[in-house]
Amino acid sequence: MSHPDYRLNLRPLGTPRGVSSVIGPHGFGASPGDKKSKNKSTRGKKRSIFETYMSKEAVSEGLKRGALIQGVLRINPKKFHEAFIPSPDGDRDIFIDGVVARNRALNGDLVVVKLLPEEQWKVIKPESNDKETEAAYESDLPEELCGNHLPQQALKGYNDSPDVIIEAQFGDSDSEEGHGDTQNVLVDGVEKLSVRTQDKGKEDANAPVTKDESTSMSQDTKALSEKSLQKSAKVVYILEKKHSRAATGILKLLADKNSELFRKYALFSPSDHRVPRIYVPLKDCPQDFVTRPKDYANTLFICRIVDWKEDSNFALGQLAKSLGQAGEIEPETEGILTEYGVDFSDFSSEVLECLPQSLPWTIPPEELSKRRDLRKDCIFTIDPSTARDLDDALSCRPLADGTFEVGVHIADVSYFVPEGSHLDKVAADRATSVYLVQKVVPMLPRLLCEELCSLNPMTDKLTFSVIWTLTPEGKILKEWFGRTIIRSCTKLSYEHAQSMIESPSEKIPEEELPPISPEHSSEEVHQAVLNLHRIAKQLRQQRFVDGALRLDQLKLAFTLDSETGLPQGCHIYEYRDSNKLVEEFMLLANMAVAHKVYRAFPEQALLRRHPPPQMKMLNDLVEFCDQMGLSMDASSAGALNKSLTKIFGDDKYSLARKEVLTNMYSRPMQMALYFCSGVLQDQAQFRHYALNVPLYTHFTSPIRRFADVMVHRLLAAALGYREQPEVEPHALQKQADHCNDRRMASKRVQELSASLFFAVLVKESGPLESEAMVMGVLNQAFDVLVLRYGVQKRIYCNALALRSYHFQKVGKKPELTLIWEPKDPEQEPARQVRAPHIPSAPQVAVGPLLPPRCPLCPHLPPPSLALQAPGGASGLHAKAPATPRAQVAS
Repeated sequence: MSHPDYRLNLRPLGTPRGVSSVIGPHGFGASPGDKKSKNKSTRGKKRSIFETYMSKEAVSEGLKRGALIQGVLRINPKKFHEAFIPSPDGDRDIFIDGVVARNRALNGDLVVVKLLPEEQWKVIKPESNDKETEAAYESDLPEELCGNHLPQQALKGYNDSPDVIIEAQFGDSDSEEGHGDTQNVLVDGVEKLSVRTQDKGKEDANAPVTKDESTSMSQDTKALSEKSLQKSAKVVYILEKKHSRAATGILKLLADKNSELFRKYALFSPSDHRVPRIYVPLKDCPQDFVTRPKDYANTLFICRIVDWKEDSNFALGQLAKSLGQAGEIEPETEGILTEYGVDFSDFSSEVLECLPQSLPWTIPPEELSKRRDLRKDCIFTIDPSTARDLDDALSCRPLADGTFEVGVHIADVSYFVPEGSHLDKVAADRATSVYLVQKVVPMLPRLLCEELCSLNPMTDKLTFSVIWTLTPEGKILKEWFGRTIIRSCTKLSYEHAQSMIESPSEKIPEEELPPISPEHSSEEVHQAVLNLHRIAKQLRQQRFVDGALRLDQLKLAFTLDSETGLPQGCHIYEYRDSNKLVEEFMLLANMAVAHKVYRAFPEQALLRRHPPPQMKMLNDLVEFCDQMGLSMDASSAGALNKSLTKIFGDDKYSLARKEVLTNMYSRPMQMALYFCSGVLQDQAQFRHYALNVPLYTHFTSPIRRFADVMVHRLLAAALGYREQPEVEPHALQKQADHCNDRRMASKRVQELSASLFFAVLVKESGPLESEAMVMGVLNQAFDVLVLRYGVQKRIYCNALALRSYHFQKVGKKPELTLIWEPKDPEQEPARQVRAPHIPSAPQVAVGPLLPPRCPLCPHLPPPSLALQAPGGASGLHAKAPATPRAQVAS
């Protein structure tokens, strides 16, 4: 398949928004690396496209004075000329308009910005709750908010980024043509207060001046309310280049065959349009690329940016590797991992030398004497059936007084990872295991992940345990922390545990259970599971009474062909009581450890906080729901949870409506973050919004998260097993920041992996039919949630067989009327009204249609939507009694 460019832009190839498209003697912009023109008639330097960065000293002084602002740059994946950083006051994000204002910073970079004069700020129309002002957010739900103990398939659930999440159900306008972003038109109900000018005062000769722009210059900006202005800024410095500077994409010849550049460079076109196009030296390219460029039209390459000069529209890069055919799973996967900086190389010999060398390894006798021996207790694991890295085990022993001794036993990874060793450094650098659909990129060598640390059954294992005495209602009477040794009696899957929960009085046949050690019976394990389940239900109920929030989003799991590795099918992973059982006790252990380490080390505790949602977005959403006749209370996490659970029944349409609202309310949520307690002065900021608790940390998954290893070391010091930590709070915060960065990268990679497999499934399997529910309406498109797959997509009117369509606002409600072309010429055209009427549930199908690129896997036909109704009347209808059908248009 060819790799066309879908950036509809009237300017010449590659000219950034806000940059004049003057063509110099060497093509667009300057030759890479050249500060001065080689054409002496230009007399001196070429004009700069980008501003020179401020000095470190000036930046430091500006930040201290409050004249400059720092933040993580988010580039909107749907409209790559729009970028944002969070506002320090927690209000609407600060807007960065165009490539020039972004000043060579890439998505995820920690940047310093300078606010523009107020007359250049973005203006939001009063009648439009311009949702796109924060639309660059990707899926930031912390796992505590949506389930943190899911199987690998579910961890790779389909939480799409905003390319496909309801992007503008509040707005009345959008760039909706379905062909990418036409940069020269005003979008999103936004006016400019002045004609965009270049840094040196020159007007952009190619930027058309619309009526809105030309008249807006005369507006009295003082009369505008603060709500209608969005602070706008430009990047003046990059504090930390967090983006990997690597990209996957396609090689092309330069357009101008007569230019000097044509003889030296090829053009690398990244799949991710948030990354600039890159000049790569022809000497890096395949030898026959210049003579046979079409042979490489579908070949995926990795390119790394090495420089980006002030006077060049394009970056300069080096080709790192040819991956293979675009659209194939393994080349695409390697590209995703490389782009997000995931280290998937083999562990070095220095690292492997840190592991026990004499195998099979046995626990040294002196270690046994230092630990509480629990090997005779009935302890077991509950995990996905395919899991190999078993972090946690559970036990539940009834006591004579009617209480229970409940234990959470976590693999003692810190025993095998000496602090300061090569193994420690690599694990700290990787920071997390990365779960793809088809494989895992482990944080630790497999000998540790799958054997020595993994709590495999009927084997002595070193663990760190939290043991409570609990009442049947889950009230904690006693609590004990310590190093232990266990011998798991069996490895239950979630399915095994679920069958035990669902058959409380029936014996599960032996053949339906995994092997159980002779010292314990299946009845003993069954009873322990039932006791844990009953206590977990009480714990869970109390958590929500105390104000916790849960936003369960649909998660896709795939079945793969054992020979080809291709997806054969997919289904929504069902989160059941057995998952909830494990989750409750993991949460309990994490909270207990958080309090223990914070009490011991108030300046050096590694904790996890979840900031409150972005209030502007949240309030806009509440107002939107109010317009739709849904009363929502988002004053607290608990109030929002009650609103999401109380207003719906349990029929399938009610559940679908809840799914739509859950997706909508996920958008304002912020990331949960690791932090060092000594760097935050205000303890109110320690809180975890979703769990509604004052202190929280991660302790229960040290095989796959380095933060947990750090917490294990702190807990060991708190209990006197090792020396007190000497690390400074700011050094610990730096490690916490790195864990946050790698965790987010891992999450994105998991989502992209799921998106890749879903796209391949659609391509290979043909039509996938499903019901969907409309989430939002724009002037030329509408958004739906495909219920069966949890996929959110935008349907463009110009991709449908319409005679015409008309957008209007009825009061504050946007409404889109679709007039369909009848199949039978003698039939009257079918008229359908599409409004963001949440109770609608038409049938749609997933298949490759517009927009022309899958935003998450651009080399494959996108899993987009086509609609067709019986009798030729096609489309979605909010109010009509008949349910239209749908079919894929390939």
